[in-house]
Amino acid sequence: MFTNAGQAMDAAVRALALLALVAALVILLTHWAVRRGSLQPFGWWPRFVRKWSDPLVRPIERGVVSRGGNPQDAPLWLLGLVLVLGLLAISAVRWLTGSVALFDSMRHASARAWIQLVVVGASSFLLLAIIVRVIGSWLGAGRYNRWMRPVYLLTDWIIEPIRRRLPSFGPIDLSPFVAYLLILLLRGLLLRALDAAG
Repeated sequence: MFTNAGQAMDAAVRALALLALVAALVILLTHWAVRRGSLQPFGWWPRFVRKWSDPLVRPIERGVVSRGGNPQDAPLWLLGLVLVLGLLAISAVRWLTGSVALFDSMRHASARAWIQLVVVGASSFLLLAIIVRVIGSWLGAGRYNRWMRPVYLLTDWIIEPIRRRLPSFGPIDLSPFVAYLLILLLRGLLLRALDAAG
């Protein structure tokens, strides 16, 4: 029964994400056509699109302008934001439904299977934190960004000792990559040890 509900929720979220993406694409194409002169700015279609899209586009325009960008890029930013949020929503729903199905199937599992699940879950969480840390550093969100502090707290215990011992490669920091590989190796060793013990 839950599988059907999970599939229905997944389908609904995918449909909503696709609908939002199509709407953002319509906004982008309409703005582009007006800028090129293919559509009159006060024609019925541009006015219709502006009427329902302005509550979404205006805050993005203000954000773009405050960062020194061109406000005409706001529809493109909206499209990117909708795409990223849609993918995150789909991933979150799939993760949630998969987790519930996994825990449902683990009801009668042995203690060893539960330990293996904890090892895989904890290591996957650390690997994700390392990826978020690397991407955040590329985007300029470093250690002192309030959203990144938890990520640094989760990963400093393994990345910082590696960074101190690893030789310098100029501007390239390989310590997150080495930490990622080390966690994968440790996970593999632990899972093999648990299999051998069973």
